[in-house]
This record gives sequence, C-alpha cells and structure tokens, in this order.
Amino acid sequence: MLVLITYDVNTEDAAGRRRLRQIAKQCVNYGQRVQNSVFECLLDAAQCRLLQAKLCSIMDEKKDSLRFYYLGDRYQTKIEHFGLDFSYQPEGVLMI
Repeated sequence: MLVLITYDVNTEDAAGRRRLRQIAKQCVNYGQRVQNSVFECLLDAAQCRLLQAKLCSIMDEKKDSLRFYYLGDRYQTKIEHFGLDFSYQPEGVLMI
C-alpha cells in the first residue's frame, strides 16, 4: 500500500535539528521524498508498523508532529500532481 508520511519537527534547538535529520533518514530508507517533509512509501503492513514505531521513538511528542496517510493499493486514482515532476514511479525500478 502507498503511505504518505508527513512530519513537522521543531528545530529551535540542536536536539530538534538532530531529530529532523533522523526522521528524514528513516523515511529515505523506506520511500521517496516528494517534498521537504513529505515522503511516499510503498509498504506492507509489517513495514508500516516498524517504520511508525521507529519514527515515534525519534520524535518529541510535545514538540513535533507526525502523520501517516494510507492511500492503499489503488493510489494512482487518488493522486493529482501539478508542476515540476521528477517522474517518480513508486512501483518502478529504482537504480542506485
């Protein structure tokens, strides 16, 4: 299923900037950054729970916000994009 992950981390101090980097690093391991604090991730249920647990352990619940939007398997009909497109296909081949 396609999961859209968004986050807002308070970066007023060094600890917040560290949390921001750690959250972004975890999200990069599971999906594609589509905006600064927005990732599209193709995950199964177990991966989703694991990533959610990792991100929640990093964030500060009193200062930060983390959202998961579950778009499911038929996500193509739920996404409209306008403007610059990097031709990212979640199910396509990813070459590193």
